[in-house]
Amino acid sequence: METIRTAVVGVGNMGSAHASCIASGSISGLTLSALCDISPVRRAYCSERHPGVPCFASVEELLAAGVADAVIIAVPHPAHSIVAIPALQAGLHVLVEKPIDVALSQAMTLCEAADQSGKVFAVMLNQRTNPLFRKAREIVTGGLLGELKRTVWIITNWYRTQHYYDSGAWRATWLGEGGGVLLNQAPHNLDLWQWICGMPENVTACCDVARYHRIEVEDDATIFTRYPNGATGVFITSTGEAPGTNRLEIAGDRGKLVLEGGVLKWWRLCECERDVRFNSPEDMATIPFDYEEFLPHEPETSHAGILQNWANAIRCGEPLISPGRDALNELAISNAAYLSQWMGNVPVALPMDTAAFDLLLAEHQASSSLKSEADRTGGANGYKQRWQVNW
Repeated sequence: METIRTAVVGVGNMGSAHASCIASGSISGLTLSALCDISPVRRAYCSERHPGVPCFASVEELLAAGVADAVIIAVPHPAHSIVAIPALQAGLHVLVEKPIDVALSQAMTLCEAADQSGKVFAVMLNQRTNPLFRKAREIVTGGLLGELKRTVWIITNWYRTQHYYDSGAWRATWLGEGGGVLLNQAPHNLDLWQWICGMPENVTACCDVARYHRIEVEDDATIFTRYPNGATGVFITSTGEAPGTNRLEIAGDRGKLVLEGGVLKWWRLCECERDVRFNSPEDMATIPFDYEEFLPHEPETSHAGILQNWANAIRCGEPLISPGRDALNELAISNAAYLSQWMGNVPVALPMDTAAFDLLLAEHQASSSLKSEADRTGGANGYKQRWQVNW
């Protein structure tokens, strides 16, 4: 396939940025062939911004027109599977914005549909392209940090104003968005956390609703995890702190990693701590270590990098950086965190009870309401720097 005719469904901030990126010729192998949005205002924007590119009012019309080989889905989170499954069944390759969906049960159904379709299915987990996180994963999964003891990620620099939350009728509602900071901003970090350190076996969480903003979902969350080997993890995130922090620390029995300020720091013990602990004749032994720092050796390709990788996977079978099924893991953690909160901050085992989550989510959605529609006349004509890793 020389050129992949690509449609974008949902032309808000992210969708318009993806459309502009493809239309500019920045992604080899992709051409912008169609746009789709249920809003007449957004369709008018599309006609003005991308004259000559057909714009449809529904996914059904788009699929019936036969103008696309692949589709990028950037609609509100609860509609991801609703749009993606028919596209896959119609024979289109699919890339979905993060998170893959709101509920793990729906996301699993989506992944099964992708498997059955035989099409290339990816999720926009663009921070996986950051070279420092890739290096950290290489060190941890390669066993160079030894057995993990503890992980702590403080990621509180996702600051948002009330104006941000008021900018869309669907934002910060259980019905329209499906969650708060854990569903909108932190999926990137939850994904990287498990991608580097592995999946925990249980989750306990405190998810504070409207702590800093006038919204109906959480804008502050603290998650405590336990791993199969007994190691612990803490994940702290918020949209109500400034200036905020982005610090990931990973401790193992062969050293420690710290990612902060755009630098990866590695303390590599010259002896395994466990061996020293049980064999040293000293009460408080000092274990010698080697120290190394890593700066990014290449740029973070971010959204464009994921798009190019997706195109290459379709054209020549290149391995996906963020395959669809990988996105189930971070969603499992956030679903478990919500379930823990709703059940009284109790530990929730993984794999989790998806039926229990679905029931309680439905209760929250039943009492949820969309806000008045905000002005959506503008659009992102390129990727904002803030959408990349912010140190």
